[in-house]
Amino acid sequence: MLDDIKKTLWATADKLRANMDAAEYKHLVLGLIFVKYISDTFAARRAELTTRLSNPADEYYYGDAAPEDLAAELEDRDYYTEVNAFWVPEPARWESLRAAAKQPDIGKRIDDALSLIEQENPKLKGILDKRYARAQLPDGKLGELVDLVSTIGFGDTPSTARDVLGQVYEYFLGMFASAEGKRGGQFYTPASIVKTLVAILSPHSGKVYDPCCGSGGMFVQSEKFIEAHGGKLGDVSIYGQEANPTTWRLAAMNLAIRGIDFNLGREPGDTFTRNQHPDLRADFILANPPFNISDWWHGSLMGDARWVHGDPPPGNANYAWLQHMLHHLKPTGRAGIVLANGSMSSSQNSEGQIRAAMVEADVVEVMVALPGQLFFNTQIPACLWFLVKQKTKRKGEVLFIDARKCATMISRVQSEFTDAVIERIAGTVAAWRGESDAGAYEDIAGFCRTVPLAEIAQHGHVLTPGRYVGAEAVEDNDEDFATKMQQLTEKLGEQMAKGAELDALIRQKLGGLGYEF
Repeated sequence: MLDDIKKTLWATADKLRANMDAAEYKHLVLGLIFVKYISDTFAARRAELTTRLSNPADEYYYGDAAPEDLAAELEDRDYYTEVNAFWVPEPARWESLRAAAKQPDIGKRIDDALSLIEQENPKLKGILDKRYARAQLPDGKLGELVDLVSTIGFGDTPSTARDVLGQVYEYFLGMFASAEGKRGGQFYTPASIVKTLVAILSPHSGKVYDPCCGSGGMFVQSEKFIEAHGGKLGDVSIYGQEANPTTWRLAAMNLAIRGIDFNLGREPGDTFTRNQHPDLRADFILANPPFNISDWWHGSLMGDARWVHGDPPPGNANYAWLQHMLHHLKPTGRAGIVLANGSMSSSQNSEGQIRAAMVEADVVEVMVALPGQLFFNTQIPACLWFLVKQKTKRKGEVLFIDARKCATMISRVQSEFTDAVIERIAGTVAAWRGESDAGAYEDIAGFCRTVPLAEIAQHGHVLTPGRYVGAEAVEDNDEDFATKMQQLTEKLGEQMAKGAELDALIRQKLGGLGYEF
């Protein structure tokens, strides 16, 4: 049912944008969904209070108050903040905006409502994107968008509302990433990749950090993992950073609607030159940094304390990201990072030496090769790096997993990992680490193998899983190559002979009709 709602909403919203760029339109739609949600949760709390204040058996009972006194009592913000509901001033409530949807100044009204909400809720200060008055939508389209968002029902309870909104929000983020193509991937990592990182890292408690957090998908999946494993949201604290100001706001809204406490820094900023969390040492780091960026370097970064294993080359930030994350790990911490495949084998500039130093320092734990077509924005093949500050088990070994053949196509251009595949990969890592209830680890030809550092050194410290896991075992009923080739050759000969017969028959028939060849 919810899937149908999401698809209908997207189809209608996409139709309303007319010729507007998806990258710009995204903020209009997601901003309105956010306002609708906080207004709905406010209204739900207000309805609950109305009942409780009038109930003599309830601790909130307000006596036989006059209607106007009861109405005034309902405006006490403490009733709302005590259950983590945002306080929404009357002009900013959804019913007020919806009533004015057809007015020519609806854009300004929405901007004013967002300013009011920010003033009343310090946690949202500077986060809401006030761009509605200057939106380049045809006349009446913004009002139609307000009417469309009005149809989203968030359920009767705050937890149901949060879940529905979270799903709608995440669905829209994914669809916008797809619509934007190359640029879309800068703010959105496909869910199956994030789920794989989260399943392997198991971020159950402590500090979780993403230094290039996009729209906050890593945090959202971490939250889902924690809840699925019986934990509570408060068990983790969230730290993030994002350079793009509009994406930084998306992340803050994405986390705020889920009731997750977060620290995304004082402002958007470049992670390397304006590190918002210099003293942070995290239990878990999950990140999908932009691949192979060449314009990241600044002179102030020369000899930075983060470059323990060597200065990264100015022309490629991959090894800057890896070392930045290692620097921000606790001694017992773990990091999972998505990077382009070139990072596993490149020897350009200083990359080969840095990788060798990292391998010899035994900070590389697991390497996973990913299939193609997992991302919205690039066909560059990617991989997952898992780093640790200090190994407690499997010292002197690296686990290699080749998951290139494990994807399922979900469209002509897009693939993903199913939950079963993610469980298999995570289960393999858990068994290799010797975790309780994970079973015994075994190398599987073509899929996984544990490799000593000495062997990696023999391969020039290249970390490409395909080099180590070998070929898949041939099943007993598979014929050898020579037999297969002979069978295929015979089949081709039969089909060519059949083709020649048909050709002769066609010529004969056409000849009978007076055609000459």
